[in-house]
Amino acid sequence: MTSVATPKKYGVVGGLGAVAGVDTLLKFIKTTPQQQFDIAFEQHPFVDIGLAADEDYDATRRKFYVYDTLRSMERSGVDIALVPCFVSHCFLDELRPELGLAVVNLLDALRVRIQRDYPDTRSIGVLTSSFVRNSGLFERALGDQWKIVYPDSQVQADELMAAVYGPHGIRSGHHDLLSVDRLAKACENLLQLGAEVIVPGLTEIPVFIEALRDRVAAPVIDANQAYAEYAQAFGARQPKHMFKVGVVGGVGPAATVDFMRKVVQLTKAACDQDHIKMLVEQNPQIPDRTANLLAGGEDPTIALLATGKRLEAGGADVIVIPCNTAHAFVEKIQPHLDVPILNMLSEVKTHIQRSLPGVSRVGLLATSGTVASGVYHEAFLGSGLDLLVPDESVQKRVMAAIYGDEGVKAGYTSGRCSEDLAAAIAYMVDKGAQAVILGCTELPLIELPTAAQTVLPLVDPTSVLAASCVALATASQPASQPEPMIG
Repeated sequence: MTSVATPKKYGVVGGLGAVAGVDTLLKFIKTTPQQQFDIAFEQHPFVDIGLAADEDYDATRRKFYVYDTLRSMERSGVDIALVPCFVSHCFLDELRPELGLAVVNLLDALRVRIQRDYPDTRSIGVLTSSFVRNSGLFERALGDQWKIVYPDSQVQADELMAAVYGPHGIRSGHHDLLSVDRLAKACENLLQLGAEVIVPGLTEIPVFIEALRDRVAAPVIDANQAYAEYAQAFGARQPKHMFKVGVVGGVGPAATVDFMRKVVQLTKAACDQDHIKMLVEQNPQIPDRTANLLAGGEDPTIALLATGKRLEAGGADVIVIPCNTAHAFVEKIQPHLDVPILNMLSEVKTHIQRSLPGVSRVGLLATSGTVASGVYHEAFLGSGLDLLVPDESVQKRVMAAIYGDEGVKAGYTSGRCSEDLAAAIAYMVDKGAQAVILGCTELPLIELPTAAQTVLPLVDPTSVLAASCVALATASQPASQPEPMIG
């Protein structure tokens, strides 16, 4: 059996309540004193606008504070974070996709605790702020299994909110019997309304859990303790990761846009959120690859590597370069990147083998730099595919279609560039090609007459690369994980 490694670091977000963060941290440590955990407690000055208890509370500042703190924890190496604040759990689903660490769900912790300790319970009484109550957080998280009961509106205001948020409440530093008396009255009201178990939905309440339990004739769950225990059992679980494609753009600019468009077109999506994350650095200042390969022009290697490094730092899972000629430099830069570069040329080879099984002679229309570098020939080595390249006169027409005054890099997609490309395709047909690779990512942008489009299969490397990215992203989606078992 494979053992599961314990995450190297936990983090607790503080500053969201008077004592809730510290209480959760202490209970986390006390839960398993025999184990040594690396735990970070992070708290910063946080000035809120309005009272978090109010129904019309604007949580924007709190949202930014939590996100900034979690990002800071992520940068410091935290794997799993606890956010002991029910108001924050109203918006945590917005933050999770933008984070590389796991954030433990407090409501999941309560669900597991109730199921374990009170399996026959049918209704739970919730002590929470008016904001959380109106948000429907508990109904969404627990309402499928239990009836959710809240205090009467008068009790909510005069007892519960006063005990926590009032001038003599817990958040004002008054940790005395008056607050406990008010909380107990709110619990009594919940029992009268049919609650069988009391669930604190304010993380300040568990600080007084023992005193409260002495006064209430029903179980009162320690939400912070349940959260701490659940987080430790949660240790082996991974955050849901959204696959991100890093794109070295600007080589050339129109080809980059074309690649992105094709990724969108090939993605099965019912809404915006179903599409694939892409991080693009559109860097047209990367030196011309063909000029370097043919005439010793400025070397693009460092610019390509630096762009790849920035994509890597941005969380890319794979890097793509929608430029055939640039792949002559991939072998140099890949050893210096921790993220793999998806080789477009290798993907084209695989595509032809799978989709065109009867093809053995393939024409290559590409820049003179791509042809001279032999990078396609290396990629196709041992594939059984015979690559055909144009003679000098036809190659000049291919280069004119790409780099000419009326070529595609100059913004033209019809006219002379179309004539030149069509002539090159016709040449390949005469030479016995059974398919043609449009081996410069600008060539598929050129509008061709119908005869040139249909005379034999035209392989578009940009489309092939886009399809491979969609397949990788789809395959990366994790299966749902079971709830941790506690106790």
